[in-house]
Amino acid sequence: MTTDWRPTASIETLRERARLLAEVRTFFAERDVLEVETPVLGHGGSTDVHLASLSLLATTPAGRARLWLQTSPEFHMKRLLVAGSGPIFQLARSFRDGEVGSRHNIEFTMLEWYRPGFSLDELIGETTALIHAVLGRDSGPLRRRRYRELFREALQLDPFAVELDVLRSTASERGGLDMNDAGRDGCLDLLMSLVIEPHLGREGPDVVVDYPASQAALARCHRDEEDGEWVASRFEVYLDGLELANGYDELTDVDEQLARFTEDNAARRQLGMSGVDIDRRLLAALAHGMPAGSGVALGMDRLIQLALGKASVAEVMAFSTLNC
Repeated sequence: MTTDWRPTASIETLRERARLLAEVRTFFAERDVLEVETPVLGHGGSTDVHLASLSLLATTPAGRARLWLQTSPEFHMKRLLVAGSGPIFQLARSFRDGEVGSRHNIEFTMLEWYRPGFSLDELIGETTALIHAVLGRDSGPLRRRRYRELFREALQLDPFAVELDVLRSTASERGGLDMNDAGRDGCLDLLMSLVIEPHLGREGPDVVVDYPASQAALARCHRDEEDGEWVASRFEVYLDGLELANGYDELTDVDEQLARFTEDNAARRQLGMSGVDIDRRLLAALAHGMPAGSGVALGMDRLIQLALGKASVAEVMAFSTLNC
């Protein structure tokens, strides 16, 4: 008789998981950050070329409609910010198609929080404090690393200036894949994940900043004070070679946000991918006026995996995609 009914995490691990989730709630309660719950379904999905949204057809009061399983709770939470919620956090079920492995699961838990009035530096400090609280220890000194310098050190190339042919050749060689038709960001993402990321956060948290403006997603952009390039006002936190968190100085300009959604869908079609419905309610909220501030999404399963010393996220989930 088959045994694939069994959980992928032990019951003792699930008790430890519950304890760590309680630590997260205590962390935010002490800072007067409101816990919220938002839908996992929405009328819009993520247009990001690098994310694969799942959708379904549902019967609604308006008839049959396509609804999207959220890749993160971001859009709904921003609507709450516009409504006057103040600082909020959520432990949300999120979905990304095709993401299965030791660090990924199609369905996973995202910890996401928003801080109106916070600068990126303030949010970086709070994010690392949260990580230390969950780990139950100081993980080492914080290092701030510039995206451009990481590529110069590891690959001896400037990601902002290198010719596309050279970048494609390097990505093909280092990734073992044919990248001759890939775009600039696709090549950079491959090199970042395979060559640079495994070495980040080995002596303490590494915070990577100043990503290319083309990778801003839902973040503002600013000019790099050192070289004048337009860069994304965002950060990512790495520990022990794992990307844990992705934070933004949040974009509040509705026209810019619509332009980015439209450009994303055009890029998706150019790559032979299906377009994704744009979240019109998010745009309406931004038009009404979202307070300036910063927000961050953290992979909760990965952080628990690190805290408990497990080899994969499946070992800290009751049931992974492979046996759900």
